[in-house]
Amino acid sequence: MTKFPMTVQGARALEDELKHLKTVLRPQITQAIAEARELGDLKENAEYHAAREQQGMVEARIRDIEGRLQNAQVIDIANIPHTGKVIFGTTVDIANVETDEQVSYQIVGDDEADIKQGKLSVSSPIARALVGKEEGDVVAVKTPSGVIEYEIVEVRHI
Repeated sequence: MTKFPMTVQGARALEDELKHLKTVLRPQITQAIAEARELGDLKENAEYHAAREQQGMVEARIRDIEGRLQNAQVIDIANIPHTGKVIFGTTVDIANVETDEQVSYQIVGDDEADIKQGKLSVSSPIARALVGKEEGDVVAVKTPSGVIEYEIVEVRHI
């Protein structure tokens, strides 16, 4: 089975969510189901049906997280020697060659990607253009609005 790359922070976030689901939500739902059963006829008991539906969603999410963690290849970028090359997990400062506008992105796995937090999926067009390049290199990224050139200003292992 293929292992999927994940940062240490991404794995930790999934582990925290899994713990919350198992130790907080699961017992709450079990209690809600027990209380709803005490109310009598289950056929017309909205609380019971809502709790059972929520239980199904929580159990599905638990299985999903366990599967993701089992198939994850956790990469700790802090333990990889700094070479100035863009690799999975690095944080990259890039500047638009035309406008000189600078942005920072961390290259992360698909599950961790969140552009608002500066986390860019390794399979995105920008990340694919950056990976393997070094500080000072200029890369061309095809976007819907045309080709944009970026200079790699700095590569950080944080």
